[in-house]
Amino acid sequence: MSLEFASKVRRIPVYPAADGYAFDGPIVALASNESPYPPVPEVVEAAAKAMAGANRYPDPTNSALRRRLSDRHGVPANRIAIGNGSCDILLAAGEALLEPGAELVYAWPSFSIYPYLAPLSGAREIQVPLTDSHRHDLDALAAEITAATQLVVVCNPNNPTSTHIPAERIGAFLEGVPAHVTVILDEAYIEFQTNDDPDATADLRRDFPNLVLLRTFSKVYGLAGLRVGYALCSPAFRSAVNAVRQPFSVNAVAQAAGAEAILHGDDVAKRVEATIVERVTVEEGVRDLGFATPDSHTNFSWVDLGDAEEADVVARLAEVGVVVRAGTPLGGPGHIRVSYGTPTENRRFLEALGEIDTPGRPG
Repeated sequence: MSLEFASKVRRIPVYPAADGYAFDGPIVALASNESPYPPVPEVVEAAAKAMAGANRYPDPTNSALRRRLSDRHGVPANRIAIGNGSCDILLAAGEALLEPGAELVYAWPSFSIYPYLAPLSGAREIQVPLTDSHRHDLDALAAEITAATQLVVVCNPNNPTSTHIPAERIGAFLEGVPAHVTVILDEAYIEFQTNDDPDATADLRRDFPNLVLLRTFSKVYGLAGLRVGYALCSPAFRSAVNAVRQPFSVNAVAQAAGAEAILHGDDVAKRVEATIVERVTVEEGVRDLGFATPDSHTNFSWVDLGDAEEADVVARLAEVGVVVRAGTPLGGPGHIRVSYGTPTENRRFLEALGEIDTPGRPG
């Protein structure tokens, strides 16, 4: 007799891991939107100091990190939730807000964790297509909201398409959202966009208590390996997500690293500047090779391969140790998503892409 699992397990999509890590030699890892720059020395020192006390459980209230975030964002600490990466808070929000009979609305293609929420909760999901310019169609999202809608998720800047909706338009959208609907604005890449000040959307929280801003230390702060994220939210939202999660969900090293990292705004500005330089290099490079890509507001590009075979391009790049993310598992067949690495890594990617004989490409 074989083991039997809940039916929802069969409905949960498999997280789309990238191929190519088995390359026998140094790889160019451009698949996961990580920062190519390590944490600053002070963050490493804070993490090492926390490691010395690893025999004790971490602070279950994340008090030091929430205090630092409170100072940084000018919001009370009881309006900040901490998670094992922002995904932890997102999944907990789904568990706390959704149930059979409830509705979840989000755009597609977007972050690949969103399709987990409906199978896990039994809620009905509504996927709204992006516009032809790879942006959220906020009017179409609003049109899908009903009395049964409990959660709307807006990824901004959007992963995987790299596009961004200005805060003013987000505010206009929120004006039409009923008060019973929680709106999560997933801002994992907010520091990289150039439309607004990264704090522009934080001002919206004063007028829209149903708004949750979701942010992470995994990207611009270079702490992907430690998994720590946070939400600016209402006290009720924080209590709800904490109620459905295991205790001690954020380890002590991650808490200490995040609390130190938030103090280094100057370093963040330098990382953003360096990323924008590489963004221009990659965007111009792929366009020179005959491929289309939206103007990115993130640390990655969404490359339309045209007539080229997606699987062939991904495999050919992997053969020379360049690892990118295939578009099909992300909801965008015929695309690849490529993170920005160091200047050397980006040159290696462009050279490898240029050596692939793809139909319809100039030259």
